[in-house]
Amino acid sequence: MLPPALLRATDWFRAYADNPDPLAATGNLVALVLAGNGPFYPLYVAFVGGTGGMPWLLLTLLSFPCFLAVPALARLQSRLGRVTLSLIATGNTIFCTWLLGVPSGVELFLLPCAMLASVLFRPSERLLMLPLSGVPVAAYLFLHDRYAPPPHSYQPAEYAGLFSMNAFSAAMISIFIGMVFSRLYVDSAARSFNE
Repeated sequence: MLPPALLRATDWFRAYADNPDPLAATGNLVALVLAGNGPFYPLYVAFVGGTGGMPWLLLTLLSFPCFLAVPALARLQSRLGRVTLSLIATGNTIFCTWLLGVPSGVELFLLPCAMLASVLFRPSERLLMLPLSGVPVAAYLFLHDRYAPPPHSYQPAEYAGLFSMNAFSAAMISIFIGMVFSRLYVDSAARSFNE
């Protein structure tokens, strides 16, 4: 049994993420998970790579309010929320790649960014889907090894640790995105079967 305060918070976040459009509601869930992870990311980096990157490392927190705003934007217009989520995820990855340096492995998050943009839109929205899923690919092709020097450089052993952490995290968020969006296909198949 959850404590009442935690239960109220859970209910609030569930209601905040809810949307009549199942794609927007699922995107909202992803946005809130990413927002919830945001405040902990500097701690992960400091634990693995040391505190030498402070206070610059705190700039990773800039994405927190952006991800948190996605469900509110999706309430105004479903497509607006989904486009915003895709752009924020890619923009945050590009920014953090510069901030921590390419050897940190943050660039690997471009893969789940492309995946997210691919599943956020319906087949009838391919004119949005294709360019938005192409932005992370273009970012890799045009920016890899061309970023300005980061404000702090880590030692090779620290970069190795950060690369492992970010590779694991990128894999986990990819799996999470696949799991939550696959529910839409299961629900759709169940409705078709029952009809």
